Amino acid sequence: MSTRVAGAQGAGGLEPSGQSVAREGVAARLLARLDVWLSRRLRRASADELGRCRMLVAAHGLLLLCDVLFLFQVTRLPFPLLWGAMGLLCGAGSVTSLLLLRRSGSSRIPALLLCAMLTGGFVAATLLLGGVGVGTHAGGMLLPMLCVYLLGARRAFFFVAFSGLSVGLVLPLVSSAGPGQWESCLLAALFLLGGWGMSWLLTAVREHANTALERALRALRDHERKLTSLLENTEDVVCSVDTEGRLIAANPALGEMYRELIGVELEPGAHLFPEYAPESLRRRWQECTAQVLSGKRVRFEASPSRLKRPRVLDISVNPVLDVAGRVVGMTVFGRDITDRKEAEARLGEMHRSLLDVSRQAGMAEIATGVLHNVGNALNSVNVSVNLLSERLHQSRLAGLSKATELMAEHTADLGHFFTVDRRGKQLPVYLKALTTQLTAERAELLDEVHTLQKSVEHIKSVVSMQQEHARFSGVVERLEVTALLDDALRLHAVSFERLGIEVKREYSEVPLVRVDRHKLLQILLNLLSNARHALLECGRADKLLTIRVGRVAAERLRISVADNGVGISPEDAPRLFTQGFTTKKDGHGFGLHISALAAAEMDAFLSCSSEGRGQGATFTIDLPISGEENRA
Repeated sequence: MSTRVAGAQGAGGLEPSGQSVAREGVAARLLARLDVWLSRRLRRASADELGRCRMLVAAHGLLLLCDVLFLFQVTRLPFPLLWGAMGLLCGAGSVTSLLLLRRSGSSRIPALLLCAMLTGGFVAATLLLGGVGVGTHAGGMLLPMLCVYLLGARRAFFFVAFSGLSVGLVLPLVSSAGPGQWESCLLAALFLLGGWGMSWLLTAVREHANTALERALRALRDHERKLTSLLENTEDVVCSVDTEGRLIAANPALGEMYRELIGVELEPGAHLFPEYAPESLRRRWQECTAQVLSGKRVRFEASPSRLKRPRVLDISVNPVLDVAGRVVGMTVFGRDITDRKEAEARLGEMHRSLLDVSRQAGMAEIATGVLHNVGNALNSVNVSVNLLSERLHQSRLAGLSKATELMAEHTADLGHFFTVDRRGKQLPVYLKALTTQLTAERAELLDEVHTLQKSVEHIKSVVSMQQEHARFSGVVERLEVTALLDDALRLHAVSFERLGIEVKREYSEVPLVRVDRHKLLQILLNLLSNARHALLECGRADKLLTIRVGRVAAERLRISVADNGVGISPEDAPRLFTQGFTTKKDGHGFGLHISALAAAEMDAFLSCSSEGRGQGATFTIDLPISGEENRA
């Protein structure tokens, strides 16, 4: 489970006492010594199998000790050679079992050897010593208990039944028992069988309890897996801490955000905001936890500046109470509400747009008058421009150019040229006459320029008056560039569809940018309009317009508008963004120039690349991801 969980005890956990810790230490050391006699495979076996193996090691060790003591006392018994042989045989069996446990991967054969030795020893002692008291001794109850535990109820029944038959039937016959002794032997046999039955019942109850426990653990693990999957797959920040602010559990979303905020990995058991965390975060956390530890639920919004992607979080910190109502911890939930905040911002922007639209509707009447005045002034401008064009076409400047070329040809012998050459002698007279004519032309052109200047001044005054009514101050806001691109494309959608232009979008995941929406939209609309004209003029059937958005640096974003239209010749490329330059028949040459100026005001850069005529063109805008407009 990748959700981090602290291994430390919670604030409300039970601390173990010193005596229980000491007992656990002694038991652990004892079990470790028993495990020395087990093979590596047995040490990795299941808990039940490992328990049986440890019991076998302990039992065989005890039998070996008893066997040694028995051999020291064997001379005092009848038939010492027989008893000595039996003692050595039992010792050999115990050593063999221990060696098997050391090398094999199963406890079945060592368990069979132990049960066989116990049963054989018990029956032999009962029959050879010939005493009813030996066969009815309470120690015989260990036999069914060990056999059932080590071999199971079915296999253990044969050993217990054989022992019971020997005690209840064979022993009275061998010892010539009286009526009372017969009853004692039968009761001993009955108790042996009863011990087997009780041991079997105990084993069955334990197995049933283990099965129920396994089912409960399986269900718990299943619920834990579902809960873990839910926590890991949610984008919300989730964690729990104790009353001291130490982390108990956290989901990966918090771990990722924690690395951005603090710069280190989130570790269970560590303080959520350690001493090296930013002071503003620590102070905010302390104020929040002080209220939560008093039993209050705290909820607030935060927008940490250290995050790579600007986000707004709705954070809720809740107290965790024990059965007594005391605060034993806290849970923290953080939901990303950036989209909701942006929607609210867009709603506010729409409201402002509606106000602007209503304001502009009231300006329509003024605009009509402005257009009429500008139209009249433009008529005067048109007349003056036509006159200027006609006079310039009739100008004698070409003669002056020829005269200067003639003098340039005779730079080395200019004196000889003016005194001897026929053309040189006529040149001063020609220049004098040309100067007189050009002076007259200059006066006429100045008069027309003066008239043109007055018309332009009139247009400027009309436009300035209109600007006083329509002045707008740009607003820098955080917006999604791809959404703005889609809005610009929708404005051209009908035209693109009618002309058969295919639009291809290649958007990468980019953060929000701080920019003037209206200026950027103006640039995009102009670029899309130019691309439409280029595709219309190329005449090809597979008209394609490709829009790309991606990051080019840590703090820069690039928008590309590429077409496979008529392209741009190398000689036109340097003048593309200059005022008045255009390649369109009916163009005015202001669109790209104004777009470049607007880009510069936003600290952006507008550029173009083309492989030549007929090869299409690509216009790009490089924008700062987070920044203010350049107001300088």
